[in-house]
Amino acid sequence: MASRTIDAQNPATYDIRASGDNTVRLGFSGRWIVGSDMPPAETLLDAVAKNGTPRRIELAGADLATWDTGFLALLTKLQSLAGARSIDIDTSGLPSGANRLLELAQSVPERAGARRDGDTTTLTERVGKRTLGYLESVGEVLAFFGDTLLALGALLRGRPGFRRSDFLQVLQEVGAQALPIVSLVSFLVGSILAFLGAVQLQQFGAQIFVADLVVIGMARDMAAMMVGIILAGRTGAAFAAQLGTMQVNEEIDALTTMGFRPMSFLVMPRMLALILMTPLLCLYANLMGILGGMAVGVLALGLSPTIYVQQTLSAATALFFIGGIVKATVYGIVVAVTGCLRGLQCGRSAAAVGDAATSAVVTSIVFIILAMATLTLIYNALGI
Repeated sequence: MASRTIDAQNPATYDIRASGDNTVRLGFSGRWIVGSDMPPAETLLDAVAKNGTPRRIELAGADLATWDTGFLALLTKLQSLAGARSIDIDTSGLPSGANRLLELAQSVPERAGARRDGDTTTLTERVGKRTLGYLESVGEVLAFFGDTLLALGALLRGRPGFRRSDFLQVLQEVGAQALPIVSLVSFLVGSILAFLGAVQLQQFGAQIFVADLVVIGMARDMAAMMVGIILAGRTGAAFAAQLGTMQVNEEIDALTTMGFRPMSFLVMPRMLALILMTPLLCLYANLMGILGGMAVGVLALGLSPTIYVQQTLSAATALFFIGGIVKATVYGIVVAVTGCLRGLQCGRSAAAVGDAATSAVVTSIVFIILAMATLTLIYNALGI
């Protein structure tokens, strides 16, 4: 017989007795709980092995004062080690609650790869996995564009696939409800352009040309870019969050089951609304930017309102405004496609919805800047 006291303050003791026929009785007594100095399963098995080479271990827990999941984890490890040595474990002597929990723990096998001691993948493996992920995303983007073209074809054939009320609601959210933020940002941008121009032009007594600077800057680039960025942060994120939430709640799967095409029913009204409203918002942003520049010219530079308006009209050409509207339309397409795509790519968790909205905003802004640089080069080549 062998016995051992593990902790004087929180004693967890065991005793080992040979009972014949290659059988050993392992009894537990005291408090076997998490935080106490319980012996590891290897120590218990080595202590049992000192009594020869038993083929069967009978566990006894009649003298246990208390136990918890730490005791169950130890028993599970003990069963695993004993099985590797071809030793049978008899748990019938343990408390009934412990037996039930052990059976429950063994009823479902451990999933492969559930335990990870650390990231052992090499740099080449990580690069390969990331590359494969990008290739898969390219395939998803191409499939999205293909579905969009099919939905657009159905719309042109007179089968829109969405309700007019839904389209009008999205149209209001994208257009009318965006006017306050567009007004504020555009007015301030026009004021900033006027101040920046005035700092240099005042040195030559040419303050009146502040009007030219503001109207050309707003019409060509700033109005379209500000509208695009505002829509990316406001509307693109909203599209991604709305569709992502529907993905989490399996509403898109339900629509597909009922015979609705998500591209036609959900994506197409959002894309059409954004494409239609972006040029109008761009024109409105131009007006607010010009008013902001006029406020600076009149109040800070002492220019006459009539002279400022005349100078603005003489500097503004239709070609500048048309170029800005074309840019704004392209930005609207970018925001609509990115927001809807990220929403449909959303995972099945609440955290994935936030990730989809963030990704939609970041991707939209990046592609807006790329589109602006590309269109600016094209305009310069065409002399616009």
